[in-house]
Amino acid sequence: MANHDFPFEGGDILKNMGATWFVSYAYYDHCDKSHMNWDNVRTSGMRISCYNKSKRYHKQWLQHVLSMNDANLSKNTLGVAPCVTKQMAKELLAKCFYPLSAPPS
Repeated sequence: MANHDFPFEGGDILKNMGATWFVSYAYYDHCDKSHMNWDNVRTSGMRISCYNKSKRYHKQWLQHVLSMNDANLSKNTLGVAPCVTKQMAKELLAKCFYPLSAPPS
């Protein structure tokens, strides 16, 4: 069976959450408490646990999301378009990791 982990540090953890779910929950957590798309899955409790245990990877993951294939990001069941996922990732990077300047391109 093929390995579908993301090929970067902590990718096995991100695979368990899903990239779009991760960005959606992080956006809820840091930017907008009314954003609830992340809650459209039955396994949100398990995913929140993974999220809380993986904070050391969050910056790196957000950066990787920006270069992810839109066709793969569109497979999410949250109703979040790939362009929206990437926009939320940019906002999160700016707010949480580069608050005084724009994130590097």
